[in-house]
Amino acid sequence: MPTRTARTDWTGTLQEGSGKVELSSSGIGTYDVSFPKRSADDANGATSPEELIAAAHSACYAMQLSAFVAEAGGTPQSLDVKADVSLGADPAGGFKLTGITLTVRGEVEGLDEAGFVKAAEAAKEGCPVSKALTGVEITLDAALEA
Repeated sequence: MPTRTARTDWTGTLQEGSGKVELSSSGIGTYDVSFPKRSADDANGATSPEELIAAAHSACYAMQLSAFVAEAGGTPQSLDVKADVSLGADPAGGFKLTGITLTVRGEVEGLDEAGFVKAAEAAKEGCPVSKALTGVEITLDAALEA
């Protein structure tokens, strides 16, 4: 299996510094990062480790869920997956990820709501990014679209 690479070029201190994150393997982009923007409510044109984790988690989860829906006898027509990754204070000092919420809405043929939710829960546990993030509470809101 492949290894993917990203790199960050950082200058300055935590509060005054800034950097650029490069998605090296794909070459599809370089993105600004800074701690003040990371810890603000408005990202103001910069990404953050939490947003990149959210992107990775939503993509990984969608792939895993599509596999589990098929294994359960369904056919995924569409899956809309959102991952919200929260950063907060760590009682031990510094910061930590305080939680991840996965929200998925699916259009699936061949599975009822209970079957879809069962596949969604299994995907939450089985996706490689979820496995890597076991130190963070991950919650799930899964439902079929009407």
